[in-house]
Order: sequence, then structure tokens, then C-alpha cells
Amino acid sequence: MSKKLSRTEMLMTLGFLFMLVCAVGSFFVGYRVGSDRTTANFEAQKQLESKPTTTGTFQQQDLVSFYHTIFMPYREFQNEWLTAMDRANTKQTSDFPTEFKRLSTLAQQKFNEISSVSTQHATLLEQSQQQLLKSLASFQSVSKRLSGNNDDASVAQLMTALKKDSDYKAAVAKSLQGHQSYYEAMLKWSATIDADIPSAIKMPNSLSISEWKKMPLIVKNKLSADLVASAGKVVGYYPQDLTSRIDEFINSGQANKLNMRLIGPIAELLADTKAVRGGDFQNSMGRLYANQLLPQLPFFLPEDK
Repeated sequence: MSKKLSRTEMLMTLGFLFMLVCAVGSFFVGYRVGSDRTTANFEAQKQLESKPTTTGTFQQQDLVSFYHTIFMPYREFQNEWLTAMDRANTKQTSDFPTEFKRLSTLAQQKFNEISSVSTQHATLLEQSQQQLLKSLASFQSVSKRLSGNNDDASVAQLMTALKKDSDYKAAVAKSLQGHQSYYEAMLKWSATIDADIPSAIKMPNSLSISEWKKMPLIVKNKLSADLVASAGKVVGYYPQDLTSRIDEFINSGQANKLNMRLIGPIAELLADTKAVRGGDFQNSMGRLYANQLLPQLPFFLPEDK
């Protein structure tokens, strides 16, 4: 019996070996490709997880840019408005329609300036920008309307009409909301630096002096912005000015003498007696607030810098 393979058997054997080699080769190629893809996906996911997101978070530069391009242009208008109202209340002007015409023009200029700025999807800063723009639009509307008053209405009558005007009320409300949003953004920024600082807080119905004294300055400033907003008036000072006056009032023993235990009534007393002024914070920051976490904004720096 011959042991020599026939031609057919030879071809079948070679075919089987070829298929076996291909199968083994495919397995290793597939394994290598799959391994490479898994590694690539892992690295890509790792990069995505390590990449900071900008939506709803703030860098200090965002707060600084907002200050210069949005907040201060708005405050420039607000200061002009307050100066004009003060002149009217002290009877230093008799041509109020002309004053309103100037304020209407200035409001439009500041609206155009601020509306051209992009806040780059920083939610609270964008929200503050929109609120301040709405405030300017309402101030412009009421100013334009009252500037066209050609009758013999006195300054006192125009001031009375102003306080009842729906556009004026909207302008004040949006102004206060815009300030609140900015100070909330500062708070959220500080929470990314110090884990002990809350990223959000609102003024409670009652806040004791003992609770207030334990709070970081950045938290107090946010609550002071809430207090200013709750008073419903546009003021010439900043929330940190109110914060410093509250702390001075407590530290001096005045709160204890008057048997005052809650922050809300203290803030109301200070505001009603005009005991808060712009610059109060800078005058006391060296004594009261050493080593406190604050963004490097101009109104948080000593005046000599």
C-alpha cells in the first residue's frame, strides 16, 4: 500500500494549512487593532475628563474682564443718574427735561457699549449683562419720555411721576438683579479656590450676628448684595461697603448697645440713616479683612494701588 499522498489529498492539506495560518493571523491583527482602539479611546476619554469646562464656571480673568467692559460702564451711567437725582432733590436744577435728555443719550451710549461685549458662555456673567442691559433700556425709555415734558410741571412733580413710572421701577429692579448676579459669580469663583466656601447662598429671613461673624468676606458680600436688592433702591455704594459698615457696627459695640441681634435690621438701619458710603470698604479693609479671598478687582484693592 503506497503512503504517498494523492494530488487531491495534497491540495486539501495545503488548503487547510493556509486557512489555519490566515485564521491565526487575523486573530492577532484583530487583537492588535482592538487593543490600539481601546487605548486610543481611553486616552481620549482621559483628556476629555481632564479638560476644564467653561460653561457655568469662572476664571478670575472672566470677572476682571466683566468689571472693565460691562460693570463699570454701567456704574458710570448709574453714578450720573444718582448725581442728577440728587441735584433735583436738593433743588440745584430747574431744567429737569434737559437733564433727562442727557441721561437718555448716555443710557443709549452705554447700552451700545455693553451689548457689544461677549461673556463667552459664563452663565451668571451673561445673566448679569442681560439684566444690566434691560436696566439701561428702561432708564433710557423713561428718560426719553420725561425729557419731552413741555408743560409747567415742577421738578417735584416730575420726581413724583418718575417714582411711579413702570419703566423706572423695571430699571431699578434689573439693576439690582444684575449686581446680585455679578456677586454670585464672584462667590462661585471663590468656591473653586476654597472648598469651604459655598458656591451659592441667599440671604435668609433671619441671620444672627454670631452666624454672620463666622462667614468669609466673599460670602458676606453676596449677602450684602441681596440686602441692597431687597431694599429696592439704586445706591451709590457697593455691597462690600455695606459689609464693612455692618462689621464696624458690630465690632464697635453699637449693635449690642441697641440690643440688635439680626443682620437684616442692622443693614436697614445703616441704609436708612445714610451711614453707608462708597469707599467704606477700602477704608477698613486693612483692619478688618487681612488674608481674605477676593478676586483681584479694582474695588477690592487699596486706593493707593
